Amino acid sequence: MKSIFVITGLSLISFNLLAQPDKIEGGPVNVPADGIVDGVFIQQHIPTKRMIPYEYVREADMIWSKRVWQYIDLREKINLPMYFPKDEVRADGVWVRNSNRWSLWTVIREYVFKGELQIFAPFDPLLSLSGGGSNWDGDQLKYPIDMIMPGETDSAYQKRILYYFGTEIKDPNAQPLTDEFGDPLVVTDTVTGVESYVYPPAELKWYNTQDVVQYRIKEDWFFDKERSVLDVRIIAIAPVIQETTIDANGNKSFGRMRELFWLYFPHCRFVFNNYFVYNDQNDAQWMSFDDLFWKRRFNSTIYKESNTFDRNIESYRMGVDALMEAEKIKEEIRVIEHDVWSF
Repeated sequence: MKSIFVITGLSLISFNLLAQPDKIEGGPVNVPADGIVDGVFIQQHIPTKRMIPYEYVREADMIWSKRVWQYIDLREKINLPMYFPKDEVRADGVWVRNSNRWSLWTVIREYVFKGELQIFAPFDPLLSLSGGGSNWDGDQLKYPIDMIMPGETDSAYQKRILYYFGTEIKDPNAQPLTDEFGDPLVVTDTVTGVESYVYPPAELKWYNTQDVVQYRIKEDWFFDKERSVLDVRIIAIAPVIQETTIDANGNKSFGRMRELFWLYFPHCRFVFNNYFVYNDQNDAQWMSFDDLFWKRRFNSTIYKESNTFDRNIESYRMGVDALMEAEKIKEEIRVIEHDVWSF
């Protein structure tokens, strides 16, 4: 009997070592090389699990609803699993990522460049190329960045989305390019007829994980009388960076928070469902990013609710008063649920 257990145990060990993560589309999986498992077993539950669909809701059963916009500050401790581990794009253009798990920004960047997640511009790119003024209405998902061919092979698409994943840094001391005779190169605008010098291309600085400091979400809270529950559905999500400027002395100053783009969250669920989120209490029980959002394992602050004037809280409250107003809105939602169950 003992020999049977030994043989069975050896068989399981050899199978574990020779096993490969076949048909795994998520990850990253702890198999760094053929026949090598970085752990006791292959972590394939999250990378291969199927997404749980939302419960169907009839319009007739939704007796109350409130739309709110919130921001998730990644500097808060509870939100750090979205922020870490950091990735980076080196000076030679190589994208360096963690081999065990990815940050939320790394997952989004990977699938947008592959063309499997569609992004929506935060403003109308035809009317406001600078993105200023009141044209920041990307949360309505009106300005999709379309592709003609699959994302990785569509060069025009890849070039178009560079604006949303990096910023150009121009050298103020750069000299115009010259021709073979040493004369400056000049181009003429076909519309205005204005001539200008040709300068070397600006350096592209990619946005890394540490540059994304917030995520904004648009969501609907509603009461479903058929199930007798107060539920919530995230409609859209947007990564946010804080603009920075560096003066001639090398001093850095911080500016406004800026949305990079918006994503339709129900589409994101198919991707988020298969990528790990770190659990600081138990390495054997990592959940997915989809689980994190569904279980509301994050802290967020309301910056806008549906209202008559379609205005943000900061337009009529400032500082601590804005935070108190956000908590007041949350309390009103909780009271709605409480009143339903009052006897």
